[in-house]
Amino acid sequence: MEKRYQRNMKLMTQDEITALKKKRVCVVGCGGLGGYIVEMLSRLGVGTITAIDGDVFDETNLNRQLLSEEALIGSSKAEAAKSRIQKVNSEVEVVAKAVFLRDDNAVALIAGHDVVVDALDNISTRRILEKACSVCGIPLIHGAIAGWYGQVTTIMPGSGVFSKLYPETAEKGIETELGNPAFTPALVASIQVSETLKLLIEKGEPLVGRLLTLNLLDHEYQIFEF
Repeated sequence: MEKRYQRNMKLMTQDEITALKKKRVCVVGCGGLGGYIVEMLSRLGVGTITAIDGDVFDETNLNRQLLSEEALIGSSKAEAAKSRIQKVNSEVEVVAKAVFLRDDNAVALIAGHDVVVDALDNISTRRILEKACSVCGIPLIHGAIAGWYGQVTTIMPGSGVFSKLYPETAEKGIETELGNPAFTPALVASIQVSETLKLLIEKGEPLVGRLLTLNLLDHEYQIFEF
């Protein structure tokens, strides 16, 4: 096997490592969560990663976003994800989509992927994404952060989880109210990637029908069933 993946061998079999090269994962959002997610998926050896984000970097991103650099202020986050992974793992194909996910393009953007990962920062777009995943029959890995706190769940098509998580009138999360540090996105992204891997290689028990919440201030971790 390739030396690059030798340290993954106790975690996965050779067949599973080989199978990952044929998998397609779509990451929606390339900021605090998304930068870490794209990075970790590429180091696992997922064959194709679609990175979707219509935003550009600004100075406020430098405190937490893995892909942000002073030299990249004003540059596309999606294109930065592609450039970064070309340096990390040139075997991985990164398809950069420098667009915002909307009702009229969501299905076309995510169709054909094995798993979609939610790295968004607003509830209204998450609802659009969940609907598109249901239409396409694709599992969705949800993650969100706010200050010291985070949450992760794995959403199967048609389960309507966001209607259970968020009030109908909610449009934005509370990230800006509680802060956006570097450590919470890194941890939540790691859990999202582990959930993605479980689905891709059909191993373990994903957080389907369950919500993992994290309180890093008091180190409280709980799982709630829907």
